[in-house]
Amino acid sequence: MRPPLILASASPRRAELLARAGWERQLAPVDCDESWHPGETPVAYVQRVARAKAELAAARHGPTTSPTLLLAADTTVWLEGDGSAPPMAKPAERGEARAMLRSLTAGRAHHVTTACAFVELSTGAHSQLCETTEVRMRHLDDAAFEAFIGPYLDAGEWTDKAGGYAIQGLAAALVTGITGSYTSVVGLPLAQVVAHLEALSR
Repeated sequence: MRPPLILASASPRRAELLARAGWERQLAPVDCDESWHPGETPVAYVQRVARAKAELAAARHGPTTSPTLLLAADTTVWLEGDGSAPPMAKPAERGEARAMLRSLTAGRAHHVTTACAFVELSTGAHSQLCETTEVRMRHLDDAAFEAFIGPYLDAGEWTDKAGGYAIQGLAAALVTGITGSYTSVVGLPLAQVVAHLEALSR
């Protein structure tokens, strides 16, 4: 029998992915400082933020008297070769979203990294996994970009999305291919997460 699962995230996409896999979950989002530290790699950044979310949620919900799993996650977008630049988190306003999409459609592949942090609340045991997927988008010239970006920004789909886009939404028309986990780009590397949860449940 599966132990209860607490999802420390407000993302409806992560909740939906877990539901598809048959995992019932209690939603318990947390807020923590997601500021990037200068010099931090995108992978180190997203791992640190996921771990901080898990620790904050665990402090609120644990310890428990029976096995209970807690999952926190964070996703970021980054361009190869931009190791000294901040990764692309969630844009704060339209201009920032526009700049992100311009970078992503300028001819270079980008990467989406999702880190997941787990806590078994009855024992306090912590574990983590991280998945990086390469995403390739159409190379848009200025005219094609302008034709796309106005209606896209007006639709508001860029809000609350790392990199300013959702691969399952309007921006799907830009994606020419991926290498890695599709669901990780959505917000949760589902196959890896389910395997990890099953291992923790044994």
